Amino acid sequence: MAIARWCASRGWPVHPLAPGRKTPAANCTACRQPGHTHHGCNCRTAGRWCHGFHAATLDSARIQQWWSQSPESGVGVACGPAGLIVIDIDAHAQTPPARDRLLPGIPISDRVDLTGLATGYHTIGVLAALRSATSPAEDVTTLRVRTPSGGLHVWYRSEGARSWQCSSGSGGGRALAWQVDVRAHGGYIIAPGTTTSAGTYTPVGDVRLPAPLPQWLAQELERTGHLPVPQIPAPRPVPARALQAVIAAGGGRTQATRALATVLSEVTACAAVSEGAGFSDKLNRAAFTAGGLVAGGHLTEQQAENALREAAEAARPGQTRRSEGIIRSGMNAGLARPLHLGGRP
Repeated sequence: MAIARWCASRGWPVHPLAPGRKTPAANCTACRQPGHTHHGCNCRTAGRWCHGFHAATLDSARIQQWWSQSPESGVGVACGPAGLIVIDIDAHAQTPPARDRLLPGIPISDRVDLTGLATGYHTIGVLAALRSATSPAEDVTTLRVRTPSGGLHVWYRSEGARSWQCSSGSGGGRALAWQVDVRAHGGYIIAPGTTTSAGTYTPVGDVRLPAPLPQWLAQELERTGHLPVPQIPAPRPVPARALQAVIAAGGGRTQATRALATVLSEVTACAAVSEGAGFSDKLNRAAFTAGGLVAGGHLTEQQAENALREAAEAARPGQTRRSEGIIRSGMNAGLARPLHLGGRP
C-alpha cells in the first residue's frame, strides 16, 4: 500500500498485481465471460480492480480499499495516463537473431563482429553509441530499476502530448532493439519496491524520479514507429530546385532520378503533420538511397545532399542540425552499397 500511495502521489495511476507475480490481479467472474472487455464494464464504477491497467487509479480511498483487501498484491503503474515511457532492457543470454532484427532499420554489415552480443544491454548500448549518446542503462539522471532476472527498467517522462506506443524487442511490428521492450500507452510497468516470487524490483542509485525522455531516444522511437500512424494526405510534390538540377545534369528524367523523387516525396509528405509521420526513418531511407545512387555513379554527392537538405527543410523547417545528422548517417551507409540500376543511368 505504501508503494501504491507513493506512486499515486506522483501522478502515476496504479492497479494491483497478483500476489507474488508480475501480472495484473485476476478479473472477477463476470469479467471472464467470452467477449467481455473493459468497455462499458461496471467493475470500475463499483470499485473493483478488473481489467488490469484500465482500472488504474489515483484515488486514495480506492487504493486504501484495494490493498487493504489484498495487502500482498504488487503494484502496477499504467504508463500512458502517467505520462511515462519505460525502456525495458532484458538480460536473457540468447543467440542473436538475424542482423536486420537487432536494430530495426539500421543495417549491420557482415563485416561487423557480433561475438559477445547476447542481451538487450548490448543492443541498446550499440544503438546509443551510433547516436553518440549515453545508453539508457547507464543514464544516472533518471530512475532505473533492477529486475529480479537481471534486466533493467529505465523510466522517463514524456514531454508534451505525444502518445508513445508499447513494443516488444523480440516480436514483429514496431521494435526499438532486440531484447529491449518499450512500455508506454497501452501498457503498464511494475513499480519499484514490488516483490514477486522471483525477487524485488530494486531502484539503482539515488535517483527516484524519471527524467525527461532524451531527444535522441525520442527520435529513435519515432523512427521505429512508436507513435500512432496519422492519416497523411498524398505526398506533396518534391521541392523543385535541387531535383531539377539533378535531372538537368543527368539529361532528363531517368530511372535514378525517379527513384530519388520517390523517396524524397515521402520525406516532404511529413510536412502534413507535426509528429508521428516517421520523418527520421523516411529521411534516413532517402539518404541511404541517394548514397547508393552516388556510389553507383548516377549523380554526384553534392547533388544528392542538396536534394536531401531541401526535402528535409520543407518537411521539418528549423531542424537543420537533426536533419544533417540523419542525412550524413544514411548517406554513409548508402555509399557502401552502390545501386546498379537497369538500363541507362
